[in-house]
Amino acid sequence: MQRLTVDFIVSLDGYGAADGWPGWWGMESPEYLQWLEESPEQDHPILMGSTTYRLMSSLAASGEPGTGLLDAVPKVVFSSSLAGPLSWSNSSLVTTDAVAAVRELKERSDLPLRTLGSVSLCRSLLKAGLVDRYRLVVFPVITGATGTDRIFDDYPDVRLELVQSRTFEGGLQLLEYVPTVLDGPPGTAPAG
Repeated sequence: MQRLTVDFIVSLDGYGAADGWPGWWGMESPEYLQWLEESPEQDHPILMGSTTYRLMSSLAASGEPGTGLLDAVPKVVFSSSLAGPLSWSNSSLVTTDAVAAVRELKERSDLPLRTLGSVSLCRSLLKAGLVDRYRLVVFPVITGATGTDRIFDDYPDVRLELVQSRTFEGGLQLLEYVPTVLDGPPGTAPAG
């Protein structure tokens, strides 16, 4: 079974975006962009929901730095609101249950899988026990007044084991974890 890595870029206070801020919070360091370009995972299929697909396909079409790399990558889009065929190259649409579809993809894929944004999709996959790694790139900004897309709202309790870290220029922090979904806080008995 292939590994599934959830990838998020977040502000320090856990937002995936912020009103009025540029992409990457205006901090797309050359070192970080080079890491993206040289990643051995460039060809690994990307899973995303419709909101992320709409945003990223428009950013790629406009030439946003770092998005051109995604054109050739296989993209699996889970949506009941989009209609096929999708316009972004190498994108396929799945309209059935995402959890069941990802479970099957993990079984039959030749390559590990990863996500791109897609907060609610990632939450569902984590709750279903399908997420093997969580990788965050934390940008050194707090967007409490303008932040949108809180990443971890409605998540279960999760213990994270740090397996990799790196600091990029500008203070960007890459943190990679193995997640374990908990029934509740450590030392408490499950309800029931």
